[in-house]
Amino acid sequence: MIIQSALLNRFSDVVFGFSGKAEGGYSAPFYWNMSLSVGDDADVVRANRKLFFERLGLSVERVALQKQVHGDVVAVRVSGGTEGETDAMVTNVPGLGLGISSADCTPIFIYDPVHKAIGAVHSGWKGTELKIVEKTFAVMNREYGTEAGDVFVYIGPSITQKNYEVGEEFLDKFPIKFFGRFEGKLLLDVAGINYAMLRDLGVPMQNIQHSTLCSYEFNHQCHSYRRDGITSGRALGVIALRG
Repeated sequence: MIIQSALLNRFSDVVFGFSGKAEGGYSAPFYWNMSLSVGDDADVVRANRKLFFERLGLSVERVALQKQVHGDVVAVRVSGGTEGETDAMVTNVPGLGLGISSADCTPIFIYDPVHKAIGAVHSGWKGTELKIVEKTFAVMNREYGTEAGDVFVYIGPSITQKNYEVGEEFLDKFPIKFFGRFEGKLLLDVAGINYAMLRDLGVPMQNIQHSTLCSYEFNHQCHSYRRDGITSGRALGVIALRG
């Protein structure tokens, strides 16, 4: 299963897809896992990636990946393969995909139709605290002239607030409006914080699509580390400028 974005699909020069969780023989218990670091069979993972990329019209060699470390480093990419310990990538190279791994964290995909540039961001709570989305926009502005008012953004499937319990120490990290309480649990809206940052940067509301899929709840569609622990696979979201 490949999850699409109605917003990004409007543009003929954008390629996008987010891998779902398939249970039809794709290496239980990981189920169409895209990560080489969760204990899955490496040959199966490579086959999964190849199939996924080819369905998007991309080759393995033309997808840029990263070792995600929950930081705020943004890489400017001009070639495929896995490079660096970063959590966001940007490019203006046609035909080069940017791949974000996810299993609850907020994946964010940016398209600048004016300057023909794209960005892909992995923003867990640590990256959100470090404002990696803002830093990605700063890099895109520096490198390509991107302005927030021109871009279109897809916030992909991630864990929703009602399923994301955090400790009381988080109250010092984010504004109180992004917290809720239920049955004694403190709950944090990480995707909501990122949405608010996008709006504060100047991205028009109508230019943002926020997926309604909760990675934790949609067991048959999404990978979730909070739900499945060490048996959780990882999804990949890939955005590219059509070559």
